[in-house]
Amino acid sequence: MPVNTPSSPLVRPYVGRFAPSPSGPLHFGSLIAALGSFLQARSRQGRWLVRIEDIDPPREMTGAADLILNTLEAYGFEWDGEVMFQSARHSRYDEIIDQLYRAGDLYWCRCTRREIMAAGGLYSGHCRTLGLTAEGCAARLRQHYPVYHFDDRLQGHIAVPAALAEEDFIIRRRDGLYAYNLAVVVDDMDSGITEIVRGADLLEPTVRQIALYQTLGAPVPDWVHLPLAVLADGNKLSKQNHAPALALDEVRPALWQALHFLGQCPPPELMASRIDEIIGWGIANWQLARVPASQKIPLIAGRTE
Repeated sequence: MPVNTPSSPLVRPYVGRFAPSPSGPLHFGSLIAALGSFLQARSRQGRWLVRIEDIDPPREMTGAADLILNTLEAYGFEWDGEVMFQSARHSRYDEIIDQLYRAGDLYWCRCTRREIMAAGGLYSGHCRTLGLTAEGCAARLRQHYPVYHFDDRLQGHIAVPAALAEEDFIIRRRDGLYAYNLAVVVDDMDSGITEIVRGADLLEPTVRQIALYQTLGAPVPDWVHLPLAVLADGNKLSKQNHAPALALDEVRPALWQALHFLGQCPPPELMASRIDEIIGWGIANWQLARVPASQKIPLIAGRTE
């Protein structure tokens, strides 16, 4: 079975997306991912969708979804169609879980995280043949066709350790919450996403998502993993690290800086332009080849180095 099946623009019109989780406001790292995915889509006359990944209520911040959408609008992003909310798609995820179970591609596992960590940190397949029921168990994908490597349009050829590629991974947790690797694949598959542009912190789980696409018999999208903005200590800008929220009164310099971070060489005078003009310049001049092919870029005193 193929490792990756690139989309063809002649067969599948370009569809990209931005999919933040509502665990806090957008920050500069979020802006990089949003801008990169938006410009990649618009420069190819494609559609750009927005999805709110609200499948983990304990980690979510009240009002964050509205704040994220308002911030995107303030920064000049116009998305196509209705915003998708993962919280409204539980029945679809259950449908896929049932489909996988009936096909023999899923089984129920009662092993705890503590037990797995005590055994070395990777799941051994202990429950594969026990025939357990769903009650009190997690759902694991049976890895028939492990994916050991894939090609990223920016980062190049990416390989992962065999043990990681071969591990039967969870797609629904014991507490009933749906795993990211399930929800993201089902949503992107149903939305017809042809290329996924996101941060390089998600490089490693990509092989698991490709494996699930192939198990479902769905076309595998292309991949572009953008460099992460990191602090001087090497930690990425994130909500967990209390990265400052994007300011709604400093939109133009933030957009200019994001273009600069992404290697697009915006002229200094562009910073004084209107927001729609900055976005328009980005679309007209966007070149993926200019984006640094690194996984991390440090931010020093608000500037990229």
